[in-house]
Amino acid sequence: MSEKVPVTVAYGDGIGPEILRATLEVLDAAGASIAVEPVEIGEKVYLSGNTSGIGAEAWKSLRRTKVFLKAPVTMPQGAGYQSLNVTARKTLGLYANVRPCVSYHPFVETRHPEMDVVVIRENEEDLYTGIEYRLSSDEVECLKLISRSGSERIVRYAFEYARRHQRRKVSCFTKDNVFKMTDGLFHRIFEEVAVEYPEIENEHWIVDIGAAQLADSPEAFDVVVMPNLYGDILSDVAAQIAGSIGLAAAANIGDHCAMFEANHGSAPRRANQNLANPSGLILAAVLMLVHIRQPETAERIHNAWLRTIEDGVHTYDIYNAGVSSVKAGTAEFARAVIARLGQRPTTLKPVQYRPVTDGARDGSAALQRASATKQLVGVDVYVEWPSRDAARLAEILDKLDGHGMRLARISSRGVRVWPEAAPEAFCTDNFRCRFGAERNTELTPVDVVGLLGEFARAGLEVVKTENLRTFDGAAGYSPA
Repeated sequence: MSEKVPVTVAYGDGIGPEILRATLEVLDAAGASIAVEPVEIGEKVYLSGNTSGIGAEAWKSLRRTKVFLKAPVTMPQGAGYQSLNVTARKTLGLYANVRPCVSYHPFVETRHPEMDVVVIRENEEDLYTGIEYRLSSDEVECLKLISRSGSERIVRYAFEYARRHQRRKVSCFTKDNVFKMTDGLFHRIFEEVAVEYPEIENEHWIVDIGAAQLADSPEAFDVVVMPNLYGDILSDVAAQIAGSIGLAAAANIGDHCAMFEANHGSAPRRANQNLANPSGLILAAVLMLVHIRQPETAERIHNAWLRTIEDGVHTYDIYNAGVSSVKAGTAEFARAVIARLGQRPTTLKPVQYRPVTDGARDGSAALQRASATKQLVGVDVYVEWPSRDAARLAEILDKLDGHGMRLARISSRGVRVWPEAAPEAFCTDNFRCRFGAERNTELTPVDVVGLLGEFARAGLEVVKTENLRTFDGAAGYSPA
């Protein structure tokens, strides 16, 4: 027998210990060749003073095993705690979140019996970088960061996934009619990468109408790739309309490590009652087995799970008196799956897994691009101005030594309020003051520092600055 694959496991909080025990029983009965390494994460670690919810011993195990099967955790209420999921994904470079959303009609109630969608979500960037600031007494900020390399990696992963799993189409959701630079970059990268996969259909949707179409006609979609925030929201929506988020699993894939989890939370109100549905974590374990190259065992468990659902053995969350035959608890459901190992569904479509081969490309292949020529052309200076009188602020700024720059406009919340402000425009106490280079002036960072000195001497409170640069002559900043 080959050597067992080490796997870091965490029992988590709430219903976590129950559903992980059930999952491990199924894995053991199916003959999964794994060596389990339990670690402590979650609420207990948070309350010990570790704000990330995961300690040094857990990190040590993860870096050794590179595979993480994780039950859901509870994060204490209040400020000061970091999302353990986000921390793990970013620390371990788990850039691809893969969430299959499949309906199990007629055994699980759904309005979409033909639904079989895979949502592939970028996992490290966007608003989930968690970079936030309080800019003034009235206004806070969260930075939305999208990179060319991060976008290409997830988009390429989506097309490779489609090719590997014989999917017909990849759809991209963004909001680049508003976020023209960030989501616009994601969209452009999607179109560039799509050219390399001529056998796979591709399309782009603005996320709001795309979400409406996904909710109304999910059978029109196959693989959907999107930035982090949209992917987080819509993968839960897709899982729920497929039948229940309690059945949904997620794989978080990186170049060096992978984490597998159920989509749902820790549900502390259902803990220790033998009620929770372990299906999401069981199916996450199936994804894990495929990842560690045990596809036969993955197939054996998944088909047994499908047969269990088909036979009407259902936990309370999907129980339907007209369809279900047994209302099973957590432990009883796991035993029902174990009893059906070796069986295949007769109505639902049986699954078949192929091992991931070394030849399959991941998302890391890079498109070749030359470095852009950059030029500093101005600076945005954010000022806290409690009077909220933009005209008076402009009078003060016009008198400053601009060090080769002049005040071009003032905006509040992205809306121009000087010059020629609309009388209806609402202002907070934080103003973006845009200075542009005077004609034939080549700016340097020293000029920006000089201008900020003028602000200080005028008694103005500078909150932050953003340099304005062009890249190959194109503006690298949005207009007011």
